[in-house]
Amino acid sequence: MMIESWNPPLLHDYSKLSRLQSNCDRSNDVLMMEELELPMIDLNGLKSGDEREMVRCENAIAKASSEWGFFQVVNHGVSLDLLRKMRKEQMKLFKAPFEMKATCGLLNNSYRWGNSTATCPKQFNWSEAFHIPLTKISEAASYGEFTTLREVMVEYATSMQDLAKSLASVLVRKLDHKDSEIGEIFNENSCFLRLNHYPSCQISQEIFGLVPHTDSDFLTILHQDEVGGLQLMKDSKWVAVKPNQNALIVNIGDLFQAWSNDVYKSVEHKVMANGKKERFSIAYFLCPSYDSIIGSCKEPSIYKKFTFGEYRYQIQQDVKLIGHKVGLSRFLQ
Repeated sequence: MMIESWNPPLLHDYSKLSRLQSNCDRSNDVLMMEELELPMIDLNGLKSGDEREMVRCENAIAKASSEWGFFQVVNHGVSLDLLRKMRKEQMKLFKAPFEMKATCGLLNNSYRWGNSTATCPKQFNWSEAFHIPLTKISEAASYGEFTTLREVMVEYATSMQDLAKSLASVLVRKLDHKDSEIGEIFNENSCFLRLNHYPSCQISQEIFGLVPHTDSDFLTILHQDEVGGLQLMKDSKWVAVKPNQNALIVNIGDLFQAWSNDVYKSVEHKVMANGKKERFSIAYFLCPSYDSIIGSCKEPSIYKKFTFGEYRYQIQQDVKLIGHKVGLSRFLQ
């Protein structure tokens, strides 16, 4: 099989892990559901000026966050032209030679591929990504020859930040709390963007593009292409998410689940590799400062109080010691 020079050595790395597959349980008793559409929410309701429309829209956001942990939004205020420009720049970046992406310090040396901590195929990601802190996005020197990417990405990050804060404020208000009670802990210094590329994978349809996981932030906003591959856990079954290029996908992260005392759900999700087509997506992660204390919005609290820094450290330790994230169950009372 011919591997393009711009793709990372995923087949090489996966083959090495496959020789260890006897040590990795591949069993999976979770049944697969048909492809479904996520709840669709028109955010025009938030700015219509009609009190009933605004309440209806806010209720829909809160309901989807509680019942699905995922929803999609249209009329979200992010320019469709900006989304197209960002996708074009992202594709150009990933088509750069692998050696350039891996060794030239692009985007604050944020390039990763596969999974360096994987000990078996079940833990391997058939993907590559740039994982970029917002604080580094404006640094012109880190873009190398990709000069047109910087301006687009700065605008993109700003738009996503505004949308994420707006949605988070709605979710806070629906729990009868003031925006300021949680808004004060959001911190651009710890938020980040992740540019994802999932090369086509012809060796198997069972390989993960991104292994099953929950997000460790408050809120994630995803812009994906038309290829599909995203799946989430719903009613103990995997649901394939029908792609919609004109909508943005929003999902609840672990921190919002903890803060809401399990009212909002951080749901396990994954990406499956595609045997014929490559896939692109961009994720924005809304995070607090590392020393922000995550406590429940009401008592009795399901979880102990912890900081975002403590949570990230525990995740890193678990991945290092047992190969995967444990997450919120580490912090139950």
